[in-house]
Amino acid sequence: MSEITDKIAKALYSSGCIKFGKFKIKSGAISPYYIDLARLLSLPSQFCAVTEVAVEQIRQIMVFDKIDKLASIELKGALIVPSIACQANLPCVIVRKEEKVYGVTGRIAGADVAKGDNILFFDDVISEGLSKVEGIKPLQELGGNVKHLLVVVNREQGGKEKLERLGLEVHCLVKVSEVVKSLYINKDISKLQADEVLDFIKNFKSPENT
Repeated sequence: MSEITDKIAKALYSSGCIKFGKFKIKSGAISPYYIDLARLLSLPSQFCAVTEVAVEQIRQIMVFDKIDKLASIELKGALIVPSIACQANLPCVIVRKEEKVYGVTGRIAGADVAKGDNILFFDDVISEGLSKVEGIKPLQELGGNVKHLLVVVNREQGGKEKLERLGLEVHCLVKVSEVVKSLYINKDISKLQADEVLDFIKNFKSPENT
């Protein structure tokens, strides 16, 4: 396991972000694990550990591509991206899930989106990728260019590949298989727990493929 994988695995486990058991996920499948990155807020040291890795990844992307702003969609990604934006010294945009109909209306909060802005979209995890398309669309409608997507954890359910076929460059700090292998090697979880997750990933089929 890489140092980065171990660092993020430790952060997810010690803060309670990753849980093992039986969880119904958005597709309707029963998953042997669940990831809730909002739990990072309960442990500042581990929150910072994850955001520092994300900032370094963004800096590496910026060596090759200009990034003007960061964006995410409420709720999970929006809890984390402001800290990343602060460390990366980039303006931050939050996309609301629903349009606000009073006060300052619309789906955009935070920085304005100008035509031609190069925006990196951040989110907590990627499963099948559908919510990412929904979050990126309002930015594109305002003239933003969204080429890069960065997530903390790839759940390895086909979302990364789907979005890459749409032309996005998808960057994942870790795969969930790497996380559970790290946790098992470091004796945080049992072999049974690790095997259940790895088997779930191997055998997962999205509803559109069943």
